[in-house]
Amino acid sequence: MRTLGELALRHTDLKVGDLEHLQSLVSSWRILADLSFSDLLLMAPLSGDDTERFVVLAQLRPTTGQTLYATDLVGSVVGEAERPLVAKAWRSGTLVVGDAPILGSAERVRVHCIPVRRRDHVVGILVRESTTRSTRRHGDLERIYQETFDHLARMVAEGTFPFPSYDVEPQESPRVGDGAIVLDATARIRFASPNAVSHLHRIGIHAYTPGLQLAEVGFAEEAVMTALSVKLPVTEEIERGETSILLRAIPLLGGGEPTGALILLRDVTDLRSRDRMLLSKDATIREIHHRVKNNLQTIAALLRLQRRRLRSDESRQALLESERRIRSIAIVHETLAREPGGAVRFDDIVRPLLRAVEEALTSPDRRVRFEVKGTAGEIPDGIATPLAVVLNELVQNAVDHAFPEPRDPLGGRVVVELNRTDGTLALDVSDDGIGLPEGFVLEDATGLGLTIVQALVTGELGGTIEMSGGDGTHVHVEVPVALPEPTAP
Repeated sequence: MRTLGELALRHTDLKVGDLEHLQSLVSSWRILADLSFSDLLLMAPLSGDDTERFVVLAQLRPTTGQTLYATDLVGSVVGEAERPLVAKAWRSGTLVVGDAPILGSAERVRVHCIPVRRRDHVVGILVRESTTRSTRRHGDLERIYQETFDHLARMVAEGTFPFPSYDVEPQESPRVGDGAIVLDATARIRFASPNAVSHLHRIGIHAYTPGLQLAEVGFAEEAVMTALSVKLPVTEEIERGETSILLRAIPLLGGGEPTGALILLRDVTDLRSRDRMLLSKDATIREIHHRVKNNLQTIAALLRLQRRRLRSDESRQALLESERRIRSIAIVHETLAREPGGAVRFDDIVRPLLRAVEEALTSPDRRVRFEVKGTAGEIPDGIATPLAVVLNELVQNAVDHAFPEPRDPLGGRVVVELNRTDGTLALDVSDDGIGLPEGFVLEDATGLGLTIVQALVTGELGGTIEMSGGDGTHVHVEVPVALPEPTAP
Protein backbone atom coordinates (compact mmCIF):
# COMPACT_ATOMS: atom_id res chain seq x y z
CA MET A 1 0.00 0.00 0.00
CA ARG A 2 1.25 3.50 -0.83
CA THR A 3 2.14 5.54 2.22
CA LEU A 4 0.97 9.04 3.04
CA GLY A 5 4.47 10.37 2.44
CA GLU A 6 4.77 8.73 -0.96
CA LEU A 7 1.39 10.01 -2.10
CA ALA A 8 2.09 13.53 -0.85
CA LEU A 9 5.48 13.73 -2.55
CA ARG A 10 4.07 12.42 -5.81
CA HIS A 11 0.81 14.38 -5.99
CA THR A 12 1.01 17.51 -3.81
CA ASP A 13 3.14 20.57 -3.13
CA LEU A 14 3.31 19.92 0.62
CA LYS A 15 6.52 20.98 2.32
CA VAL A 16 8.40 18.73 4.74
CA GLY A 17 7.03 20.39 7.88
CA ASP A 18 3.47 20.30 6.53
CA LEU A 19 3.81 16.62 5.66
CA GLU A 20 5.13 15.82 9.14
CA HIS A 21 2.11 17.59 10.66
CA LEU A 22 -0.28 15.48 8.56
CA GLN A 23 1.58 12.30 9.47
CA SER A 24 1.30 13.24 13.13
CA LEU A 25 -2.45 13.77 12.67
CA VAL A 26 -2.87 10.34 11.09
CA SER A 27 -0.96 8.82 14.03
CA SER A 28 -3.42 10.41 16.46
CA TRP A 29 -6.78 10.48 14.66
CA ARG A 30 -8.18 7.16 15.89
CA ILE A 31 -9.80 9.06 18.76
CA LEU A 32 -11.60 11.35 16.26
CA ALA A 33 -13.14 8.47 14.32
CA ASP A 34 -14.28 6.68 17.48
CA LEU A 35 -15.78 9.78 19.10
CA SER A 36 -17.74 10.63 15.95
CA PHE A 37 -18.68 7.03 14.99
CA SER A 38 -17.63 8.06 11.47
CA ASP A 39 -15.24 7.46 8.61
CA LEU A 40 -12.36 9.91 8.24
CA LEU A 41 -10.58 10.91 5.05
CA LEU A 42 -7.51 13.12 4.82
CA MET A 43 -7.26 15.11 1.57
CA ALA A 44 -4.86 17.58 0.03
CA PRO A 45 -5.06 19.46 -3.31
CA LEU A 46 -3.14 18.10 -6.26
CA SER A 47 -0.01 20.04 -7.11
CA GLY A 48 -0.63 22.92 -9.51
CA ASP A 49 -4.34 22.09 -9.69
CA ASP A 50 -5.70 25.33 -8.26
CA THR A 51 -7.64 23.33 -5.60
CA GLU A 52 -10.05 21.79 -8.09
CA ARG A 53 -9.04 18.19 -7.35
CA PHE A 54 -7.91 16.53 -4.13
CA VAL A 55 -6.01 13.31 -3.46
CA VAL A 56 -7.01 11.07 -0.55
CA LEU A 57 -3.84 10.70 1.52
CA ALA A 58 -5.24 8.54 4.33
CA GLN A 59 -8.45 6.86 5.44
CA LEU A 60 -9.71 5.56 8.80
CA ARG A 61 -12.80 3.56 9.71
CA PRO A 62 -14.39 3.78 13.17
CA THR A 63 -14.26 0.95 15.69
CA THR A 64 -17.40 2.29 17.40
CA GLY A 65 -19.67 2.19 14.35
CA GLN A 66 -20.21 0.86 10.85
CA THR A 67 -18.08 2.13 7.98
CA LEU A 68 -19.52 3.76 4.88
CA TYR A 69 -16.57 2.67 2.74
CA ALA A 70 -15.73 -1.01 2.49
CA THR A 71 -13.25 -0.20 -0.29
CA ASP A 72 -9.94 1.59 0.14
CA LEU A 73 -10.00 5.18 -1.11
CA VAL A 74 -6.34 6.00 -0.38
CA GLY A 75 -4.67 7.34 -3.52
CA SER A 76 -7.92 8.14 -5.30
CA VAL A 77 -8.55 11.63 -6.68
CA VAL A 78 -11.76 13.51 -5.78
CA GLY A 79 -12.93 16.39 -7.97
CA GLU A 80 -14.59 19.58 -6.75
CA ALA A 81 -17.82 18.46 -8.41
CA GLU A 82 -17.92 15.41 -6.12
CA ARG A 83 -16.95 17.24 -2.94
CA PRO A 84 -17.53 20.99 -3.31
CA LEU A 85 -17.51 21.29 0.49
CA VAL A 86 -13.85 20.17 0.58
CA ALA A 87 -12.83 22.86 -1.89
CA LYS A 88 -14.84 25.45 0.06
CA ALA A 89 -13.17 24.51 3.35
CA TRP A 90 -9.74 24.68 1.69
CA ARG A 91 -10.30 28.10 0.18
CA SER A 92 -11.99 29.61 3.25
CA GLY A 93 -9.88 27.93 5.92
CA THR A 94 -13.04 27.37 8.00
CA LEU A 95 -15.11 24.35 9.05
CA VAL A 96 -17.79 23.53 6.48
CA VAL A 97 -20.73 21.17 7.08
CA GLY A 98 -23.28 19.84 4.61
CA ASP A 99 -24.74 16.84 2.81
CA ALA A 100 -23.24 15.07 -0.23
CA PRO A 101 -23.47 11.71 -2.00
CA ILE A 102 -21.20 8.90 -0.83
CA LEU A 103 -18.20 8.70 -3.11
CA GLY A 104 -19.16 6.21 -5.79
CA SER A 105 -22.83 6.01 -4.71
CA ALA A 106 -26.05 8.00 -4.82
CA GLU A 107 -26.74 7.66 -1.07
CA ARG A 108 -26.28 10.95 0.74
CA VAL A 109 -24.15 11.38 3.84
CA ARG A 110 -23.34 14.12 6.33
CA VAL A 111 -19.96 15.66 5.54
CA HIS A 112 -17.82 17.72 7.95
CA CYS A 113 -14.80 19.35 6.31
CA ILE A 114 -12.18 20.47 8.83
CA PRO A 115 -9.17 22.50 7.69
CA VAL A 116 -5.94 21.08 9.08
CA ARG A 117 -3.92 24.08 10.13
CA ARG A 118 -0.20 24.23 10.77
CA ARG A 119 1.01 27.56 12.10
CA ASP A 120 -0.64 30.18 9.87
CA HIS A 121 -1.74 28.12 6.87
CA VAL A 122 -3.95 25.16 5.95
CA VAL A 123 -2.08 22.00 4.87
CA GLY A 124 -4.98 19.60 4.30
CA ILE A 125 -8.65 18.87 4.84
CA LEU A 126 -9.89 16.31 7.36
CA VAL A 127 -13.25 14.99 6.11
CA ARG A 128 -15.67 13.27 8.45
CA GLU A 129 -18.44 11.36 6.69
CA SER A 130 -21.40 9.86 8.56
CA THR A 131 -24.71 8.40 7.51
CA THR A 132 -27.84 10.56 7.72
CA ARG A 133 -30.04 7.58 8.60
CA SER A 134 -28.26 6.15 11.61
CA THR A 135 -30.12 3.47 13.54
CA ARG A 136 -27.98 4.12 16.61
CA ARG A 137 -29.98 5.33 19.62
CA HIS A 138 -28.84 8.80 20.63
CA GLY A 139 -28.29 9.26 24.34
CA ASP A 140 -25.88 11.06 26.65
CA LEU A 141 -22.93 8.99 25.44
CA GLU A 142 -23.47 9.82 21.76
CA ARG A 143 -24.13 13.48 22.55
CA ILE A 144 -21.06 13.92 24.76
CA TYR A 145 -18.84 12.02 22.32
CA GLN A 146 -20.06 14.21 19.44
CA GLU A 147 -19.43 17.38 21.43
CA THR A 148 -15.93 16.16 22.33
CA PHE A 149 -15.26 15.42 18.67
CA ASP A 150 -16.42 18.92 17.75
CA HIS A 151 -14.01 20.32 20.33
CA LEU A 152 -11.09 18.34 18.90
CA ALA A 153 -12.14 19.34 15.37
CA ARG A 154 -11.84 23.00 16.35
CA MET A 155 -8.40 22.23 17.73
CA VAL A 156 -7.44 20.72 14.35
CA ALA A 157 -8.63 23.90 12.66
CA GLU A 158 -6.73 26.04 15.18
CA GLY A 159 -3.54 23.98 14.76
CA THR A 160 -3.41 22.71 18.37
CA PHE A 161 -4.27 19.10 17.43
CA PRO A 162 -2.40 16.89 16.82
CA PHE A 163 -0.11 17.64 19.73
CA PRO A 164 3.63 18.15 19.08
CA SER A 165 5.37 15.15 17.53
CA TYR A 166 7.43 14.46 20.66
CA ASP A 167 4.20 13.37 22.36
CA VAL A 168 4.41 9.65 21.57
CA GLU A 169 1.22 7.69 22.10
CA PRO A 170 1.92 4.32 23.79
CA GLN A 171 1.29 1.25 21.65
CA GLU A 172 -1.21 -0.07 24.20
CA SER A 173 -2.85 3.32 24.66
CA PRO A 174 -6.54 3.18 25.64
CA ARG A 175 -9.20 3.91 23.03
CA VAL A 176 -12.55 5.61 23.34
CA GLY A 177 -14.38 2.29 23.45
CA ASP A 178 -12.25 1.11 26.38
CA GLY A 179 -13.65 3.79 28.65
CA ALA A 180 -13.87 7.59 28.58
CA ILE A 181 -14.37 10.35 31.13
CA VAL A 182 -15.02 13.95 30.03
CA LEU A 183 -14.14 16.85 32.33
CA ASP A 184 -15.48 20.39 32.03
CA ALA A 185 -13.55 23.65 32.19
CA THR A 186 -13.32 23.43 36.00
CA ALA A 187 -11.93 19.85 35.81
CA ARG A 188 -15.18 18.42 37.17
CA ILE A 189 -16.65 15.17 35.90
CA ARG A 190 -19.12 15.89 33.13
CA PHE A 191 -19.64 12.36 31.86
CA ALA A 192 -18.21 8.87 32.32
CA SER A 193 -18.97 6.04 29.89
CA PRO A 194 -20.25 2.70 31.25
CA ASN A 195 -16.87 1.07 30.58
CA ALA A 196 -15.11 3.88 32.44
CA VAL A 197 -17.43 3.43 35.42
CA SER A 198 -16.64 -0.30 35.41
CA HIS A 199 -12.89 0.49 35.49
CA LEU A 200 -13.47 2.84 38.44
CA HIS A 201 -15.29 0.06 40.25
CA ARG A 202 -12.35 -2.30 39.70
CA ILE A 203 -10.03 0.08 41.52
CA GLY A 204 -12.46 0.57 44.38
CA ILE A 205 -14.20 3.80 43.32
CA HIS A 206 -17.99 3.50 43.55
CA ALA A 207 -18.99 7.13 44.18
CA TYR A 208 -19.18 8.33 40.59
CA THR A 209 -21.23 11.51 40.57
CA PRO A 210 -21.24 14.08 37.74
CA GLY A 211 -20.12 17.50 38.87
CA LEU A 212 -17.52 16.26 41.36
CA GLN A 213 -13.77 16.72 41.15
CA LEU A 214 -11.78 13.55 40.51
CA ALA A 215 -10.18 13.80 43.94
CA GLU A 216 -13.62 13.97 45.54
CA VAL A 217 -14.46 10.48 44.25
CA GLY A 218 -11.08 9.07 45.31
CA PHE A 219 -9.38 9.24 41.90
CA ALA A 220 -5.74 10.35 41.72
CA GLU A 221 -5.84 13.46 39.56
CA GLU A 222 -2.12 14.27 39.27
CA ALA A 223 -1.86 13.07 35.67
CA VAL A 224 -4.92 15.10 34.63
CA MET A 225 -3.69 18.25 36.34
CA THR A 226 -0.28 17.81 34.70
CA ALA A 227 -1.90 17.42 31.26
CA LEU A 228 -3.91 20.61 31.78
CA SER A 229 -0.84 22.45 33.03
CA VAL A 230 1.56 21.48 30.22
CA LYS A 231 -1.23 21.35 27.57
CA LEU A 232 -0.06 17.93 26.42
CA PRO A 233 -1.43 14.40 26.87
CA VAL A 234 -0.11 12.50 29.88
CA THR A 235 -0.14 8.71 30.22
CA GLU A 236 -0.05 7.02 33.61
CA GLU A 237 -0.74 3.58 35.01
CA ILE A 238 -2.85 3.18 38.15
CA GLU A 239 -2.38 0.07 40.26
CA ARG A 240 -4.84 -0.85 42.99
CA GLY A 241 -4.24 -4.31 44.40
CA GLU A 242 -4.04 -6.71 41.47
CA THR A 243 -5.81 -4.32 39.08
CA SER A 244 -3.88 -2.13 36.62
CA ILE A 245 -5.63 0.66 34.73
CA LEU A 246 -3.84 2.59 31.98
CA LEU A 247 -4.91 6.25 31.90
CA ARG A 248 -4.33 8.80 29.15
CA ALA A 249 -5.38 12.37 29.94
CA ILE A 250 -5.88 14.55 26.86
CA PRO A 251 -6.34 18.30 27.39
CA LEU A 252 -9.11 19.99 25.40
CA LEU A 253 -7.94 23.42 24.32
CA GLY A 254 -9.70 26.53 23.12
CA GLY A 255 -7.62 29.41 21.87
CA GLY A 256 -4.59 27.55 23.17
CA GLU A 257 -5.89 27.38 26.76
CA PRO A 258 -7.37 24.34 28.60
CA THR A 259 -11.16 24.23 28.58
CA GLY A 260 -11.61 20.62 29.70
CA ALA A 261 -10.08 17.19 29.36
CA LEU A 262 -10.79 13.76 27.94
CA ILE A 263 -9.59 10.81 30.03
CA LEU A 264 -9.31 7.41 28.36
CA LEU A 265 -9.07 4.32 30.56
CA ARG A 266 -8.05 0.76 29.72
CA ASP A 267 -7.87 -2.25 31.99
CA VAL A 268 -4.41 -3.75 31.41
CA THR A 269 -4.48 -6.17 34.34
CA ASP A 270 -4.22 -9.24 32.08
CA LEU A 271 -1.39 -7.66 30.09
CA ARG A 272 0.59 -6.85 33.23
CA SER A 273 -0.05 -10.32 34.61
CA ARG A 274 1.29 -11.81 31.40
CA ASP A 275 4.28 -9.46 31.51
CA ARG A 276 5.07 -10.64 35.02
CA MET A 277 4.76 -14.25 33.92
CA LEU A 278 7.11 -13.63 30.99
CA LEU A 279 9.61 -11.90 33.27
CA SER A 280 9.42 -14.79 35.70
CA LYS A 281 9.84 -17.27 32.86
CA ASP A 282 12.76 -15.29 31.47
CA ALA A 283 14.42 -15.19 34.89
CA THR A 284 13.93 -18.95 35.24
CA ILE A 285 15.48 -19.61 31.82
CA ARG A 286 18.44 -17.39 32.66
CA GLU A 287 18.94 -19.22 35.94
CA ILE A 288 18.86 -22.56 34.10
CA HIS A 289 21.54 -21.38 31.66
CA HIS A 290 23.60 -20.08 34.58
CA ARG A 291 23.40 -23.42 36.37
CA VAL A 292 24.18 -25.37 33.20
CA LYS A 293 27.26 -23.18 32.71
CA ASN A 294 28.37 -23.87 36.29
CA ASN A 295 27.81 -27.60 35.87
CA LEU A 296 29.79 -27.65 32.61
CA GLN A 297 32.64 -25.79 34.28
CA THR A 298 32.58 -28.34 37.09
CA ILE A 299 32.75 -31.18 34.56
CA ALA A 300 35.66 -29.46 32.81
CA ALA A 301 37.46 -29.11 36.14
CA LEU A 302 36.92 -32.82 36.90
CA LEU A 303 38.33 -33.75 33.48
CA ARG A 304 41.35 -31.56 34.21
CA LEU A 305 41.94 -33.35 37.52
CA GLN A 306 41.53 -36.70 35.80
CA ARG A 307 43.96 -35.68 33.05
CA ARG A 308 46.68 -34.88 35.56
CA ARG A 309 46.52 -38.42 36.93
CA LEU A 310 47.00 -40.09 33.55
CA ARG A 311 50.40 -41.12 32.26
CA SER A 312 49.47 -41.80 28.65
CA ASP A 313 50.05 -38.72 26.48
CA GLU A 314 47.31 -39.83 24.11
CA SER A 315 44.76 -40.15 26.92
CA ARG A 316 45.78 -36.83 28.42
CA GLN A 317 45.41 -35.12 25.02
CA ALA A 318 41.96 -36.66 24.54
CA LEU A 319 40.76 -35.37 27.91
CA LEU A 320 42.28 -31.95 27.19
CA GLU A 321 40.33 -31.69 23.94
CA SER A 322 37.13 -32.81 25.65
CA GLU A 323 37.69 -30.18 28.34
CA ARG A 324 38.02 -27.44 25.70
CA ARG A 325 34.85 -28.56 23.95
CA ILE A 326 32.90 -28.45 27.20
CA ARG A 327 34.26 -24.98 27.98
CA SER A 328 33.14 -23.72 24.56
CA ILE A 329 29.60 -24.91 25.33
CA ALA A 330 29.82 -23.26 28.76
CA ILE A 331 30.61 -19.93 27.07
CA VAL A 332 27.35 -20.18 25.10
CA HIS A 333 25.31 -20.79 28.26
CA GLU A 334 27.10 -17.94 30.02
CA THR A 335 26.00 -15.61 27.20
CA LEU A 336 22.43 -16.97 27.24
CA ALA A 337 22.29 -16.37 30.99
CA ARG A 338 22.79 -12.65 30.31
CA GLU A 339 20.55 -12.16 27.27
CA PRO A 340 16.75 -12.60 27.25
CA GLY A 341 14.68 -14.07 24.43
CA GLY A 342 15.24 -16.92 22.00
CA ALA A 343 18.22 -15.33 20.25
CA VAL A 344 21.82 -14.60 21.21
CA ARG A 345 24.47 -12.30 19.77
CA PHE A 346 27.03 -14.74 18.38
CA ASP A 347 29.69 -12.00 18.42
CA ASP A 348 29.52 -12.14 22.24
CA ILE A 349 30.49 -15.82 22.04
CA VAL A 350 33.26 -15.58 19.46
CA ARG A 351 35.69 -13.37 21.35
CA PRO A 352 35.55 -15.19 24.73
CA LEU A 353 35.97 -18.48 22.86
CA LEU A 354 39.06 -17.22 21.02
CA ARG A 355 40.53 -15.94 24.28
CA ALA A 356 40.05 -19.40 25.83
CA VAL A 357 41.85 -21.05 22.89
CA GLU A 358 44.62 -18.46 23.02
CA GLU A 359 45.21 -19.01 26.73
CA ALA A 360 45.23 -22.80 26.39
CA LEU A 361 47.25 -23.35 23.20
CA THR A 362 49.62 -20.45 22.68
CA SER A 363 52.94 -19.91 24.42
CA PRO A 364 56.12 -17.83 23.99
CA ASP A 365 57.41 -20.56 21.66
CA ARG A 366 54.20 -20.67 19.63
CA ARG A 367 52.74 -17.21 19.22
CA VAL A 368 49.44 -16.94 17.37
CA ARG A 369 47.51 -13.72 16.78
CA PHE A 370 43.74 -13.88 16.47
CA GLU A 371 41.61 -11.43 14.53
CA VAL A 372 37.83 -11.16 14.15
CA LYS A 373 36.19 -9.47 11.18
CA GLY A 374 32.53 -8.79 10.40
CA THR A 375 29.53 -9.56 12.56
CA ALA A 376 27.08 -12.42 12.92
CA GLY A 377 24.32 -10.47 14.64
CA GLU A 378 21.70 -12.47 16.52
CA ILE A 379 21.19 -16.17 15.93
CA PRO A 380 18.66 -18.59 17.46
CA ASP A 381 19.88 -20.03 20.74
CA GLY A 382 19.25 -23.53 19.35
CA ILE A 383 22.12 -23.26 16.88
CA ALA A 384 24.48 -21.20 19.05
CA THR A 385 25.90 -24.23 20.88
CA PRO A 386 26.74 -26.43 17.85
CA LEU A 387 28.11 -23.41 15.98
CA ALA A 388 30.33 -22.50 18.94
CA VAL A 389 31.67 -26.07 19.03
CA VAL A 390 32.37 -25.87 15.28
CA LEU A 391 34.28 -22.60 15.68
CA ASN A 392 36.21 -23.98 18.65
CA GLU A 393 37.27 -27.06 16.66
CA LEU A 394 38.31 -25.04 13.60
CA VAL A 395 40.36 -22.52 15.59
CA GLN A 396 41.93 -25.23 17.71
CA ASN A 397 42.73 -27.20 14.55
CA ALA A 398 44.39 -24.14 13.04
CA VAL A 399 46.63 -23.60 16.08
CA ASP A 400 47.51 -27.31 16.45
CA HIS A 401 48.21 -28.14 12.80
CA ALA A 402 48.99 -24.88 10.97
CA PHE A 403 51.87 -23.94 13.28
CA PRO A 404 53.54 -27.18 14.42
CA GLU A 405 56.98 -25.57 14.77
CA PRO A 406 58.06 -22.34 16.51
CA ARG A 407 57.51 -19.35 14.22
CA ASP A 408 59.25 -16.03 13.80
CA PRO A 409 58.85 -13.48 16.63
CA LEU A 410 55.65 -12.13 15.08
CA GLY A 411 54.07 -15.59 15.23
CA GLY A 412 51.20 -16.97 13.17
CA ARG A 413 47.82 -15.41 12.38
CA VAL A 414 44.30 -16.82 12.51
CA VAL A 415 41.42 -14.75 11.13
CA VAL A 416 37.78 -15.46 11.94
CA GLU A 417 35.41 -13.69 9.57
CA LEU A 418 31.63 -13.52 10.01
CA ASN A 419 29.23 -12.47 7.27
CA ARG A 420 25.48 -12.35 7.83
CA THR A 421 23.03 -12.19 4.95
CA ASP A 422 19.30 -12.83 4.83
CA GLY A 423 18.79 -16.28 6.27
CA THR A 424 22.46 -17.34 6.10
CA LEU A 425 25.55 -17.01 8.27
CA ALA A 426 28.97 -17.50 6.66
CA LEU A 427 31.87 -18.39 8.97
CA ASP A 428 35.42 -18.30 7.57
CA VAL A 429 38.51 -19.40 9.51
CA SER A 430 41.82 -18.68 7.76
CA ASP A 431 45.44 -19.04 8.86
CA ASP A 432 48.86 -18.32 7.34
CA GLY A 433 50.34 -21.64 8.44
CA ILE A 434 51.83 -24.58 6.53
CA GLY A 435 48.65 -25.37 4.63
CA LEU A 436 46.90 -28.68 3.98
CA PRO A 437 48.76 -31.93 3.38
CA GLU A 438 49.13 -32.97 -0.24
CA GLY A 439 46.10 -34.87 -1.48
CA PHE A 440 43.94 -33.81 1.48
CA VAL A 441 40.23 -34.51 1.03
CA LEU A 442 37.85 -33.26 3.71
CA GLU A 443 35.42 -36.14 3.30
CA ASP A 444 38.25 -38.64 3.97
CA ALA A 445 39.54 -36.84 7.09
CA THR A 446 39.71 -39.17 10.11
CA GLY A 447 40.63 -36.71 12.85
CA LEU A 448 38.07 -36.41 15.63
CA GLY A 449 37.90 -32.60 15.40
CA LEU A 450 37.04 -32.47 11.70
CA THR A 451 34.68 -35.42 12.10
CA ILE A 452 32.79 -33.48 14.78
CA VAL A 453 32.75 -30.34 12.59
CA GLN A 454 31.36 -32.16 9.56
CA ALA A 455 28.70 -33.93 11.64
CA LEU A 456 27.53 -30.69 13.24
CA VAL A 457 27.63 -28.51 10.11
CA THR A 458 26.00 -30.87 7.63
CA GLY A 459 23.86 -32.81 10.08
CA GLU A 460 22.61 -30.70 12.97
CA LEU A 461 22.97 -27.25 11.36
CA GLY A 462 21.99 -28.23 7.81
CA GLY A 463 24.87 -26.25 6.31
CA THR A 464 27.91 -26.74 4.09
CA ILE A 465 31.66 -26.77 4.71
CA GLU A 466 34.63 -26.34 2.36
CA MET A 467 38.39 -26.46 3.04
CA SER A 468 41.10 -25.19 0.72
CA GLY A 469 44.88 -24.88 0.98
CA GLY A 470 47.53 -22.79 -0.71
CA ASP A 471 48.92 -19.93 1.32
CA GLY A 472 47.77 -21.36 4.64
CA THR A 473 44.40 -22.99 5.15
CA HIS A 474 40.93 -21.56 4.61
CA VAL A 475 37.70 -23.09 5.93
CA HIS A 476 34.35 -21.76 4.72
CA VAL A 477 31.16 -22.72 6.57
CA GLU A 478 27.63 -21.63 5.66
CA VAL A 479 24.61 -22.40 7.83
CA PRO A 480 20.96 -21.32 7.50
CA VAL A 481 19.90 -18.89 10.21
CA ALA A 482 16.27 -18.04 10.89
CA LEU A 483 15.36 -16.05 13.99
CA PRO A 484 12.22 -17.14 15.86
CA GLU A 485 9.07 -15.16 15.11
CA PRO A 486 8.32 -12.55 17.80
CA THR A 487 5.57 -13.48 20.22
CA ALA A 488 2.30 -11.73 19.46
CA PRO A 489 1.30 -9.20 22.10
